Amino acid sequence: MTGGSVYRSGRLRTCPDRFNAAAYCLSADVDPAAEAFLAVDPERGVVARWTFADLKDRVLRAAGAFRAASVAPGDRVVLCLGDVPAFPVAYFGAIAAGSVATPLSSQLSEEETARIIASVAPRAVVGGAFATMTAEDLMAGAPSEIVPRAADDPALLVFTSGSSGRPKGVLHAQRAFWARQSMHRGWHDIRAGDRVMHAGAFNWTFTLGVGLADTWSVGGTAILNAGRRDPEVWPMLARAFEPTIFAGAPAVFRRILKYGTDLDAGFQSLRHAVTAGEALSPVIGEAWRAATGKPLLEALGMSEVSTFVSTAPDHLPEPGIAGWPQPGRHVAVLGEDACPTPFGEAGVLAVHRTDPGLMLRYWQDAAATEAACVGYWFLTGDRVRMRADGAITYLGRVDDQMNAQGYRVDPSEVEAALQGCCGVSECGVRALEVSDGLSVIGAWIVPEAGAALDKHVILDALSSRLADYKRPREVFLTTELPRTGNGKLVRRSLSVEGARRI
Repeated sequence: MTGGSVYRSGRLRTCPDRFNAAAYCLSADVDPAAEAFLAVDPERGVVARWTFADLKDRVLRAAGAFRAASVAPGDRVVLCLGDVPAFPVAYFGAIAAGSVATPLSSQLSEEETARIIASVAPRAVVGGAFATMTAEDLMAGAPSEIVPRAADDPALLVFTSGSSGRPKGVLHAQRAFWARQSMHRGWHDIRAGDRVMHAGAFNWTFTLGVGLADTWSVGGTAILNAGRRDPEVWPMLARAFEPTIFAGAPAVFRRILKYGTDLDAGFQSLRHAVTAGEALSPVIGEAWRAATGKPLLEALGMSEVSTFVSTAPDHLPEPGIAGWPQPGRHVAVLGEDACPTPFGEAGVLAVHRTDPGLMLRYWQDAAATEAACVGYWFLTGDRVRMRADGAITYLGRVDDQMNAQGYRVDPSEVEAALQGCCGVSECGVRALEVSDGLSVIGAWIVPEAGAALDKHVILDALSSRLADYKRPREVFLTTELPRTGNGKLVRRSLSVEGARRI
């Protein structure tokens, strides 16, 4: 630890110079006959069950198929397979072959997919409308040896809409998988023999990381849902397959708490649950513990660095605290002068550019890569405060801030206050332009079942929690909030159309 809002939480062992991420994830000292993977369906039960020997054979066969298709080290391989067991095989097989795995969401339109493929110029596309290979092709070839790579060689290219709404490519090195050990110790506390059930889509980096890479690297069992994902299925699946860790976006836990039943019995096998993807409402965290008796451990991160600040079994959630820097992480809070702020003063959260989990660069966007860095630091775009012990309070995204009566207001602060109001199930806020040059704060609320909400009652309840300029001036009722496929709130899509002003 140093003076000002700078915190270094130990050091991570240096990644070996020669390093293939797929080899690392499949190198756990585990019985080859031990269970590695379960793909389950709420209606059909187990649709795929692999031992570690099965998993390695499938990954090496996929690597062999890519090499037979003239995929060379460094070539991009686009994956458009959806939530099927072949997805992780193709993903790790591509990395094992030395190529750059490029997973795409099945929710992208054909036009969006075509645009990304044109920018990536892949050697192969597995699945989807532009396929050059099928899932069956991956099993047709002879197993290949894993291709040696350097730690700084690219392994993964992910596309995220970020705050701009346009897909942005983030290129990661092989060493990014090694850096995930910080999460093992500082967030999910994953151990050999753990059974990890992830609620995310197969292509999501949260799922591919926590649900697969981290789990297999320690010799655990990955449980993924290849069927419907209604909130009531998760307690049922947990009761049937007994995960020790359950992972998902905050929206998953919110919906389980709202619609699920018998949560205590359903999640009895858990040591804890983990969440990431957007800020966790304290109300949801407290409700989850009350319903299941298990802690919900939050992580703060982004596609460019994965997670780097989190709560953990030895750093349990505190009110208002998003987490602490994970072991090996070096972070700071920078002011407008790009210097560390005093402890307790707001600024932009930054990660040191030597972090092995930091991206190599934005894909074909040198200007954006340069703009994201200042001196020794990569700027995350998150506004936070740091306590002297490294505890981080999340204040929202810099680019999400609203202007109200000349003041800058963080939407997450307003949403947290609204979430505590009686009858509010979910909420989102954004600046709402009411005339040229004049914006007010608008709030969109999903009411609890049977709740009759009144605007004046809500604003009165907020009067003791928020300054006058932070309180919404317009309130709308809606049946659902706009979210990404992984449950992240999309504030810019909050619309008056289809909502009822109260």
